[in-house]
Amino acid sequence: MASKPTLICYDGSDDSRHALAAVADLLASNDAVVLTVWQPLTAILAEAGGFGMFALDDEDKVDSEEEAAARAAAQDGAERAMARGFNATARVQEAGEGVWRTIVDIADEIDAGLIVCGTRGRGGVRSLLLGSVSHAVLQQSHRPVLIAPTPADPAQ
Repeated sequence: MASKPTLICYDGSDDSRHALAAVADLLASNDAVVLTVWQPLTAILAEAGGFGMFALDDEDKVDSEEEAAARAAAQDGAERAMARGFNATARVQEAGEGVWRTIVDIADEIDAGLIVCGTRGRGGVRSLLLGSVSHAVLQQSHRPVLIAPTPADPAQ
């Protein structure tokens, strides 16, 4: 696995920060791709069954802000991975067919030796709409997947 990069799913949430820390403690220095996946507003609303379709007046602005937030999260994750000894690069990808599918596709593209996820994403309505990304990655990927649980002590 050391010759293949580790794909670290990172959205800036506490769970994704914990997952990054957990894998750094388990693996020796390794190449890593820190992936943040974002979805356009129309994709999020479509997954929710069209809920809130009336809110599309400023779709381009919302999408631009979402992509910018994804870029910031990916860069933050790559910096945290480098601080823990990884040779890390940040990657941002727009989800065309759902977040889990994008993660699996990127893992295949880079021939990842391991996919790392937290148990939950950024939370709130977004988690409700997207469902369990980490569970779908685990079920759909043919690669090893490490899902780091939420720490009992949030200070970890």
